[in-house]
Amino acid sequence: MVYVGRDGAFSVNGLGLGSAPFPLSFSVNEVSGCWVVDATAAQASQLADMLAGAAKDTVVVVDLATNSFLDDEYVQWTPSQIAAGQGIGCSVHSLGWLAAGVVGLSDEALVMRRDDVPGFLAGWSPYQLALVGLPARPDTEQLDEIALAIGTAEHGRPILPTLPGCCLWYSGHDDCYVWVESTDPQLAPAILSRLLALLAGSALVTAEPVEAAEPPGCLVEALIGERRDWVGMLGATSPSAVSVNLTATSEPWRLSHPLPQRVDRIAVYDVAEATWHLTQP
Repeated sequence: MVYVGRDGAFSVNGLGLGSAPFPLSFSVNEVSGCWVVDATAAQASQLADMLAGAAKDTVVVVDLATNSFLDDEYVQWTPSQIAAGQGIGCSVHSLGWLAAGVVGLSDEALVMRRDDVPGFLAGWSPYQLALVGLPARPDTEQLDEIALAIGTAEHGRPILPTLPGCCLWYSGHDDCYVWVESTDPQLAPAILSRLLALLAGSALVTAEPVEAAEPPGCLVEALIGERRDWVGMLGATSPSAVSVNLTATSEPWRLSHPLPQRVDRIAVYDVAEATWHLTQP
């Protein structure tokens, strides 16, 4: 079950001046032995447990920007100060000249246990966050190699194949847009399952958070097996059931794209039974 509150990504984000409901979007491709997911809308904290699991052992936070932690001069706390404020023990690696003038790298890299990721992200919102996952704790040389690979990465191409020894790359923007690369083929369908639960929960939440069940693996795997790109919007909604209208697309959805009018599949969430099923439109 997933807890969904009024401050979730689908609730706080809207489209255009009229703040139309924000859509679910999901695209996945396999590139050079890793699975690349481009999706909306989820906050880093809403995916924290999944990212921690895919990281296997260690997470390195390499980029962090937020308005949630500011000093008296409205200057953002350093990543290590934020970790301390969250009660997370981690080691700090100064990136120095490797981060100078580089978009996507903070001056500090935080090295933490994967199990500390949910606590690190709890209760605040980063408008930019990037992290890598590794199967073992990196040494100083490997951290510098990772930073160098990030700083010299070619825009628009998967970065994970260039990161030495890493099994996960996550980049989140505006605590809404999700870009994930993983060597674990199960992470992509798990993200789609989480997005469906978050969207359905956003239609049910009132003053108090609600719990929403994630669809089973067979349902999301059927969708991905049919098409790799989907856009979803809330359909018929009642206290007993929530429908998500899904449209198969030919490319990843972008904010500049019009919302599709065609419906190819409907995912229906039964609130009382906490179950999902797919129907035809």
